[in-house]
Amino acid sequence: MTTYKQGFSAPIELETGLNPSGSVIWLHGLGADGHDFEAIVPELGLSSSPDLRFIFPHAEFRPVTINSGQVMRAWYDMSFSPQGMGGNADHMLESESVIRGLIQQEMDRGIPLERIVLAGFSQGGAVALHTALRHPGPLAGVLALSTYVPFPELLPADPAFLPIFMAHGTQDPVIPLALARQGCETLVSLGIPVQWHIYPMPHSVCDQEIRDISQWIQDLLNNK
Repeated sequence: MTTYKQGFSAPIELETGLNPSGSVIWLHGLGADGHDFEAIVPELGLSSSPDLRFIFPHAEFRPVTINSGQVMRAWYDMSFSPQGMGGNADHMLESESVIRGLIQQEMDRGIPLERIVLAGFSQGGAVALHTALRHPGPLAGVLALSTYVPFPELLPADPAFLPIFMAHGTQDPVIPLALARQGCETLVSLGIPVQWHIYPMPHSVCDQEIRDISQWIQDLLNNK
């Protein structure tokens, strides 16, 4: 049983069948909560894939600099810097620890590491990438949606090698497409297999993206 750190509450869980053989840990964006992507599970139409468990954790409440210090659910404090998006490294490590705990919980429940997917939107996607690239064993893969690679200067010299689905909107006013693309190129330069997608959308998720995510998950987990 996972013990959650102060400020982090127990996540939401949904299962697509009675005998899950894989797990998807899906992190929400800034200011949202674990309910934000609950509705996407039936929309993915995963009837032809093995039974899966979807886990939607909640970030803790904290002041957020880019939102004038307002208190909201956030995986880490964010600010703008001359280099682009800035983040609180200590908060990132706290969130990484929570997600590692959820990964271990799934392994304790009988799900192999190579059948655990990390997914996240916006700030949640940044935490998913940060955690997966530093995890001591390779996960099944990462869904990094409308996000960027945090702390690229601190990437490990030998990051975990795993498939990444990275998607972004061409009209995203929150996280610039160029920043996301730069992160993708950084990962590719390290030899990490990234499947890059762009869609004509703002800071959101669109129908074609959901279909592509569904296919990616099924291709990934049906072959393991």
